[in-house]
Amino acid sequence: MTYFYLNLIVLSLFFFIHSTHELQFAQTQVLLQLRKYLEYPTSLQIFENYNLNLCTIPQSEHFSIKCEGNSVTELKIIGDSHKHAKISKFNGFAVPNQTLSKTFSIDSFVTTLTRLTNLKVLSLVSLGIWGPLPDKIHRLSLLQVLDLSSNFLFGSIPPKIGALVNLQILTFDGNYFNATMPNVFEPLFNLTSLSLKNNHLKGSFPFSLCKIKSLTDISFSHNELSGALPNFVELSRLRVLDLRENSFDSELPLMPKSLVTVLLSKNSFTGMIPSEFGELNQLQHLDLSWNRLSGVCPSSLFSLTNISYLNLANNDLSGSIPKKLKCGTKLGFVDISSNMLSGFVPSCLESTSDRRVVRFGGNCLSVNSQPQNQKNSSYCKESSSRKMKFWRWELDVAIAIIVVVLLLLLAFGVFFYRKFHSREIYRHEMLPKIVQDNSTTGVSSELLASARYISQTMKLGTQATPSSRHFSIEELKEITRNFDLSTYIGEGSIGKLYKGKLENGSYVIIRSLALRKKFSIQNLKARLDLLSKLHHPNLVSLLGHCIDGSGKDGASTNKLHLVYEYVQNGDYRTHLSEFSSDKALKWSDRLAILIGVAKAVHFLHTGIIPGCFRNQLKTNNVLLHEHRFPKLSDYGMSLISEEIENIEVKGVIPKSCQREELKDDVYNFGFILFESLAGPIASEKGEAFFLNEKASFDSHDGRKRIVDPIVLTSCCQESLSIVISITTKCISPQSSSRPSFEDVLWNLQYAAQVQATADADSIS
Repeated sequence: MTYFYLNLIVLSLFFFIHSTHELQFAQTQVLLQLRKYLEYPTSLQIFENYNLNLCTIPQSEHFSIKCEGNSVTELKIIGDSHKHAKISKFNGFAVPNQTLSKTFSIDSFVTTLTRLTNLKVLSLVSLGIWGPLPDKIHRLSLLQVLDLSSNFLFGSIPPKIGALVNLQILTFDGNYFNATMPNVFEPLFNLTSLSLKNNHLKGSFPFSLCKIKSLTDISFSHNELSGALPNFVELSRLRVLDLRENSFDSELPLMPKSLVTVLLSKNSFTGMIPSEFGELNQLQHLDLSWNRLSGVCPSSLFSLTNISYLNLANNDLSGSIPKKLKCGTKLGFVDISSNMLSGFVPSCLESTSDRRVVRFGGNCLSVNSQPQNQKNSSYCKESSSRKMKFWRWELDVAIAIIVVVLLLLLAFGVFFYRKFHSREIYRHEMLPKIVQDNSTTGVSSELLASARYISQTMKLGTQATPSSRHFSIEELKEITRNFDLSTYIGEGSIGKLYKGKLENGSYVIIRSLALRKKFSIQNLKARLDLLSKLHHPNLVSLLGHCIDGSGKDGASTNKLHLVYEYVQNGDYRTHLSEFSSDKALKWSDRLAILIGVAKAVHFLHTGIIPGCFRNQLKTNNVLLHEHRFPKLSDYGMSLISEEIENIEVKGVIPKSCQREELKDDVYNFGFILFESLAGPIASEKGEAFFLNEKASFDSHDGRKRIVDPIVLTSCCQESLSIVISITTKCISPQSSSRPSFEDVLWNLQYAAQVQATADADSIS
């Protein structure tokens, strides 16, 4: 009997060991299959040394695996972040040297992945994984950490992500999710951190998040979210709220007192800063810059116990800050510049010690010690008054539009009711057979015609822009003293430039162009009308025009005069000059200007049909308005060049068309970038000099030799490298190799973001 039990125990042990081996072998096969799907990344080369016992692989920076029993519970694989860096334009297909190959199937990959049923931690970062994330990811029901950052996932976040009820950390940063933000997070009651930064998510903030009491971090920055924010007070454990660079346009919501970092810059928040913000005693970093906040700035923000970084710049804050304000002992950086603040600068903000950096230029403050640019006190009062009037005007216009729309709807309703009612009477009493024969459509022709009319009217209403003003030649002679030499300010890229002063006291620039003897007044006016509709914040506005002559086709007309707004702060090239160090721009300022110009050119290319090209892109055609806000001049001349160029020989291709083949807008903008990097003297030497020197950008010593010293001392290397890379692509001799302006704009915005992060880190 004893022998029987002994055999039974041995047999049971054999089957137990056998089944254990099978389980371990199955898990190993899954890992090897995943390596194959990921196309054998460098971080998994270590598999070769461990045969089937992968659980014994030591942890490294790019790979770690943990096992419990014979199952994988933790898998972290990090690829080459440089190889799989975020690109400006991803269309949902494989990208050579960036994504996994065309044969990669994310559905098969995730199906294989879900066979690791005991996974608790999954981190697959910078591996070039591309495609829409399948819903079946929810089969990994034990997951506590899911990080798929810096890949090429697009489409929507799977709705069944809400089934992963054990999730504590969810991170999808740096992907291409471009659908509406889902509202599926409420079941994730264990969630502490949710980060979806650097995607293209649209829609509103998911209000259901406010029911997850465990949340400590919410990061949705650099998306396309809009609308209002909920009240966050109930999230009593929330420490970090990062919603930078979206389009939220509500008033600021109330916040929980647990917050340490609040980053809401570059949105469209309105209204006043709630006084309750002054009670957030745990707060260390508060960034509300680049919004539309108004009213008085709460003085309690400056004296918060733990506040170290406070940025309220570029809003519409007004009023004064108490002279005897007490600043918090940890406050190291304050930026209240570019608002409408008045009165005296508090003594704790006037300190020039290295311990605290303070920026308060662009207000109406009374400054004694620091030479930061300030406006006259009357400016802020008048601006505030103008804005109040403008808001009232906007409200009145909105009410008027609503009333008109309601009246129109009522009128159409009465009209259609009468039509329909009269037809019903006619149908029943007089023409039953005819109506039956023609009733198959179900909708009357009058109703269809009216619907088309309403649709066309609505389209015209949304697209219509006020046409530019027609100036008489007598008006222009009066404001330029008959084009006196004293009003002449030089030659533009096309035509002579004069400065004039209108009756209302505002200055204008008049461009005078010689017309050829034969031209079509009808064509010219059509082109001028199109040019007048190019409205963008970063374009110098065309205010009107004057055709000097009788105005008949074929007449011996003399000149065309274009009237533009006057931009008073000089051109971009002047502010880059090494001989004017007091005006020379730092790297972050240059990036802001370049982004503005890129937005203007992108609008010219895509905002109208047909696009407007050959836009005379040069640094001296980028004018700087107040606060160094860029405005592009000399744009759109190609629209009227056929009417103003003296081309008399048939069959001759205009020089501008020849130039378009070799030096398009992207190419010319590349030299604006080059000039921003190296200064105006270097860029004047042209393409040959750039091609000879571009290799210098690749080394530290080379950059020191060619890059403007002001740039070198005010930039971080990563931001600089991004701009150098896009500059090289723009000035490619082959036009097919040059990027689109959308790509250029994305790279510049990314470089500015990297620089801003580096600046904030250095300040902290």
